[in-house]
Amino acid sequence: MPGSAGDTIVRAIGGLCFRDFQQILENQTLRIGIVGCGKIADGHVEQIRAIGRGEVVAVCDREALMAEQLAARMRIPARYTELSRMLAEQKLDVVHIATPPAAHASIACEALAAGCHVFVEKPFAPTTLEALAIFDCARENGRRVGVNYLYNFESPGLELEKLLAEGSLGEIVHLDTSYGYNLGGDYGLAVMADPRHWVHGLPGKLFHNVLDHVLAKVVTHLGDESSVQVESFRRRAASGNDIVDAMPDELRFLIRSGKVTVSGMVSAHARPVTHALKVFGTKDSVELDYATRTLVRSAQQTQPSAIGRLFPAWTQARRYAGNGWRNLGRFRRHEFHYFEGMRVLLNRYYDAIEGRGPDPVPAADILRTSRLIESIVAASKVAR
Repeated sequence: MPGSAGDTIVRAIGGLCFRDFQQILENQTLRIGIVGCGKIADGHVEQIRAIGRGEVVAVCDREALMAEQLAARMRIPARYTELSRMLAEQKLDVVHIATPPAAHASIACEALAAGCHVFVEKPFAPTTLEALAIFDCARENGRRVGVNYLYNFESPGLELEKLLAEGSLGEIVHLDTSYGYNLGGDYGLAVMADPRHWVHGLPGKLFHNVLDHVLAKVVTHLGDESSVQVESFRRRAASGNDIVDAMPDELRFLIRSGKVTVSGMVSAHARPVTHALKVFGTKDSVELDYATRTLVRSAQQTQPSAIGRLFPAWTQARRYAGNGWRNLGRFRRHEFHYFEGMRVLLNRYYDAIEGRGPDPVPAADILRTSRLIESIVAASKVAR
């Protein structure tokens, strides 16, 4: 009858399908599989276990040794070299995709067709057409799609989210984003040493591998219509290998969308290696440093003449000290580890698939990011 407890439950679950509703009623632990058993897969397993809402029951990799080593180290019961067999035998709720991006669309669509939700590593897909194909499959099968834009969910990103919701910054005027890439690090050395590394096969090569992170922080402030200007070049000396030398390592871009502009830098040579965002608003501006996990309001001179120039440095020192104390508290609460952003993101993603919240990264933002990457990559080829 109208107004009964049953009606209340029906309204609460909204558009959830029967399988989702059954899972909530039975309070089941999510059954999770991972495809792609490289280095980043360790982070997925660790954060899934830290959250405690799901169990990694199977891993899959075309290279049997890769699947075996991850399963053995992480004590995961099942390992596969064929995705179809894993999907048929394990009855998974969620599939985490941690393969090179060329395979993301095909793996995601197969998992979605099997009734699984999917969580995809960045780059989300090499092309916008492939990204659209993933969302088409999700829509057809009533499943959720997530992406590992973890930096949006680290403490500076969450603080920025709160400031924007409060309207503290006013209207956004401009954003400046920078991202460093250390070619002398473990991953950089692997890319430089192996012309067959999958990064060289991406349309935008090195930049294509990091632009998701760079753009995911700013696309929510942009519309679907944007103009892009780009400069890209190789600053390092030639290695003598044509494939490796075809990879530029410095990128600058300017985006305009309506009244908002974005300037961006990806650099393999600037030191220290930077990962930062500055947001300029009509009321106030803030600077985010993702490497040190700080967010500080920009300095303002409120007193006249030379005296007024004395105080901002002390004000900024106090603000940084406040960030330091907050980070110390996060450290003591075990919330300061490398993948803390992924932990927050996964919690929100699992909420979404269980019908308890929206997608943490909306499909519109993922697709807008993909389109901008294509525009920047196309312009960078002309610029070189």
